[in-house]
Amino acid sequence: MIAGLRAALVAGALVTGATACAEPSYEVLRFDELDGWGADDHRAALAVFLNTCMDMEPPDWASLCALAQHQRPENARAFFELFFRPVLIRDGSGALFTGYFEPELDGSRFPTARFRHPVYRMPPEARGGTWLTRREILTTNVMRNRGLEIAWVDDPVELFFLQIQGSGRIRLQNGTALRVGYGGSNGHDYSSIGQEMVRRGIYAPHQVSAQVIRNWVRRNPEAGRELLFHNDSYVFFREVSQVPADRGPLGAMNRSITRMRSVAVDPAHVPLGAPVWIEKDGATPLRRLMIAQDTGSAIKGAQRADIFFGTGDAAGMAAGRLRDPGRMMVLMPIQRAYALLPATAS
Repeated sequence: MIAGLRAALVAGALVTGATACAEPSYEVLRFDELDGWGADDHRAALAVFLNTCMDMEPPDWASLCALAQHQRPENARAFFELFFRPVLIRDGSGALFTGYFEPELDGSRFPTARFRHPVYRMPPEARGGTWLTRREILTTNVMRNRGLEIAWVDDPVELFFLQIQGSGRIRLQNGTALRVGYGGSNGHDYSSIGQEMVRRGIYAPHQVSAQVIRNWVRRNPEAGRELLFHNDSYVFFREVSQVPADRGPLGAMNRSITRMRSVAVDPAHVPLGAPVWIEKDGATPLRRLMIAQDTGSAIKGAQRADIFFGTGDAAGMAAGRLRDPGRMMVLMPIQRAYALLPATAS
């Protein structure tokens, strides 16, 4: 699951983050109360909904999925309006939209002078508990000559960020691509590199971003290597051969996610597979129907969402800049939506 290891660093809370704790409240809205609803491409959203709705087990969701499979694309908007109601869920914290992406690294199936940094599978002894730290894994011989290497890449900094994202693609020298997904970890908690840079006085909190961290580590290779060792957590990978490299990575529902139509949410508040209406404000407002198909360790709260921007450097740059307010509504089956309201309101 691509969002599973996106810790606070890339999810947008580079230095601080708030956790919602109030009891949630629910408000059922009309579709004409959704800003920009009529202008969206509902058929694109319906196609993404169909990609995962068959995995939703509750009977009302299963019935709507069956209906969706027989809808003509031009009837997508009417389908959503007829069978769903938008629900605004509040839990005491303001909305926060951030972005994530699938990294793409240059690599090789074999080590070379250029490709020297291995992407490891998980060793058996690391399963089920706390194992060696990042420093111990990378500075000892514990992983070597065991056939645990999936591939080798040329940039240790990008490999570090690949571990934070939890999955990615590796461009091989023969023109093909290899996709890797989260295969486990050494059991240590993630420690924010951004927070550590602030603690050391390298940057102020508002200056820290993923790209700033990349640039600083590359400018200061020895000190940068030590800085990355501050994060004891180490992620292992597995080869994801069941998903063609030209499709999106697997999300939390074990299906490919879609650029700018898939969103990571907190499943404690939003059912995985549900349509969500996004009203993201900020410098580049976004009004779009997306599908909740992923999760993330930093995605906590009823109004917290992480938008999938796609694969590669351009997607990473766009995702890294996103940290905006707004509001998010979950499209629920009608009876389920009204059942959320207090008895006096329904």
